[in-house]
Amino acid sequence: MNKLRMETPDLTQSNIEKLATLFPACVTEARGENGKLKKAVDFELLRQMLSDVVLEGDEAYEFTWVGKKAAIVEANRPIRKTLRPCPEDSVAWDSTENLYIEGDNLEVLKLLQESYLGKVKMIYIDPPYNTGNDFIYRDDFAMSGEEYSEESGQVDENGDRLFKNTDSNGRFHSDWCSMIYSRLMLARNLLSDDGVIFISIDDSEQGCLKKICDEIFGASNFINTIIWEKRYSPQNAVQWFSENHDFVLVYAKNKPLWHPQLLERTNEMNARYTNLDLFNPSSMR
Repeated sequence: MNKLRMETPDLTQSNIEKLATLFPACVTEARGENGKLKKAVDFELLRQMLSDVVLEGDEAYEFTWVGKKAAIVEANRPIRKTLRPCPEDSVAWDSTENLYIEGDNLEVLKLLQESYLGKVKMIYIDPPYNTGNDFIYRDDFAMSGEEYSEESGQVDENGDRLFKNTDSNGRFHSDWCSMIYSRLMLARNLLSDDGVIFISIDDSEQGCLKKICDEIFGASNFINTIIWEKRYSPQNAVQWFSENHDFVLVYAKNKPLWHPQLLERTNEMNARYTNLDLFNPSSMR
């Protein structure tokens, strides 16, 4: 016999759950009147998500950095550009089903929103690893001409500063987080409800990337961290540990709806994961 539920539905929590599907970064935890944790809305962050300017306000305990709000505004800011086809540089222009786009990745992600919003099944990105040498980003923050002249970075054809993000820069991690945050916001918009994203990364920003993805995609949509062996060298001479692997973070748009197609493992695959250091009694004499 089913017992009657002697209380009305909690409409506040129900609305918060609906909000989480649209803005997972805006749903946090807070203590209720009974002292227990429950889901709550970060209204300051929600206001920022719905604003096209940087809002003033105090920031509380959270994963944050200098420029986080500006990264959100940048992701939501429209642009006046379009994609231009190049049939003369294409192969089988009239029959191909493939599309190759060349341009600034943030601007391209914005342009794709119009035609591919919620339609992409799978995204794989290989962002810069922020080693201090290979990460050069576009800085759109307002600066005076005098400030530009004092910077040692390069300047592109539009006058935007291209800054080499060395570890001597005080914004070493902040700049990288701002770069990836805005792009992942747009990437999530492109994913279908049963879509998934794979993101390659190394140790330098793996921890930051995991926290950012938990905000943007929701921690409940985290699938797994794949360990990818990028090289094998038994004589790998390093100061501490062998750096043979990188990571691939996997997040779904809606985890219950994503069902990967599992493959049968072969003996050859299993042999690669045999631990030769395990104790083997049969080898004793």
